[in-house]
Amino acid sequence: MTERLSDATTGTDTSGPGRDSVETHETPEIADSRKTTEGTVYTVTGGDWDEVLADAVHDERIVMNLGPQHPSTHGVLRLVLELEGETVTHARSVIGYLHTGIEKNLEYRNWVQGVTFITRTDYLAPLHHEAAYCMAVEKLLGVTVPDKAQAIRVLLMEINRISSHLVALATGGMELGALTGMTSGFREREEALHLLEHLTGLRMNHAFIRPGGLAQDLPDDAVEKITAFVKIMEKRLPDYDKLLTGQPIWRNRMAGVGYLPVDACLALGITGPILRSAGLAWDLRKIEPYSGYENYQFDVPTSNAADCFARYLLRLEEMHQSLRIIKQVVKSLPTGPVMVEDAKIAWPAQLTIGSDGMGNSLEHVRKIMGQSMESLIHHFKLVTEGFKVPAGQVYVPVESPRGELGYHVVSDGGTRPMRVHLREPSFVNLQSMPAMCEGGMVADVIASVASIDPVMGGCDR
Repeated sequence: MTERLSDATTGTDTSGPGRDSVETHETPEIADSRKTTEGTVYTVTGGDWDEVLADAVHDERIVMNLGPQHPSTHGVLRLVLELEGETVTHARSVIGYLHTGIEKNLEYRNWVQGVTFITRTDYLAPLHHEAAYCMAVEKLLGVTVPDKAQAIRVLLMEINRISSHLVALATGGMELGALTGMTSGFREREEALHLLEHLTGLRMNHAFIRPGGLAQDLPDDAVEKITAFVKIMEKRLPDYDKLLTGQPIWRNRMAGVGYLPVDACLALGITGPILRSAGLAWDLRKIEPYSGYENYQFDVPTSNAADCFARYLLRLEEMHQSLRIIKQVVKSLPTGPVMVEDAKIAWPAQLTIGSDGMGNSLEHVRKIMGQSMESLIHHFKLVTEGFKVPAGQVYVPVESPRGELGYHVVSDGGTRPMRVHLREPSFVNLQSMPAMCEGGMVADVIASVASIDPVMGGCDR
């Protein structure tokens, strides 16, 4: 027992090994360590950090958790990094912190109610999810959406693309210390969200695109509001070149960082701005046009740099191209209905907003209640129970701000989906994080993840 006692007055170890170390004035050369599920973890309580690293064996590295928190990790994403000094030797992502079970929930809602759920996945691009889901349902139904509804869908998706890219730019700027880029990006995003609220009634999670068309037509002053938005954005977007593109610190933090060549993109299934930054002009709006995209003139910007700075430049240019599409849609907006005329799919009561901006107008209520009892019953059953969709399965992709967003929808012939599975670009693109980050500095991990622009709601769903 006496061999394990310590001197309480001096705090020294009086055991045999302790006496030896006191007599020779030697200290351990390597910090104390313990084995964990994530590797060896060191406890450093003093001494020179450089000496500790120099004496450490190379296969014993520091393991660090980055996240999950919003700043730096671009959402509730956890990164487990193994470091040698400030060099990342191994990186892996840990997801699931925003899991909602949305795909499973869709099996317990009718086909129209599903629109409300899928917007909560990629909440920065809800209209792209609405469009892809509704196109899949319409393909199963075998119906053709009216031209005006198709044009308005394109209009809304391009406004949404601008707002999503602005968030990518703003949050990336915040994470890299460019706070003016963050405040400017969110200022412009507010312009887009105000416009979407005026057109659809909601800033986000609109549920405006419905199977068969749209919930309702655009307001009477839509063209005026959209034209004003385009003018504001055409004036403000060039300011980002002055603020960020030519800024040497911004360029040095991103140029040559997060390199991912085209062969690596193809091997990992990467799409969107990351793939186009590697030189491949793959855009589903051009490759497999939908909703009438073939009728509009726009370019698909590409780069061969395949780094974070190239992805920033591409997103900036894609916003200019979206404005170009919006102007063409407004100029050639068709007339006619915005919902299919099939009474078994379209709700017989078209919404009319009351003076308070929330409820239905009194004239609308009188019209519904004054119709025949059969019409009222039909409306009630169609809203609550829903319509039946023929049995079958389809896969419909669209080009979301992050890449290929696909909906694999399976119907057993009932009023609810049998199965809905998303090919979510945030989930797929996040695979590129280790390839971008390993071998680089830990500070460059932040820039790389920001250039991927993952939305964790879509990744975890």
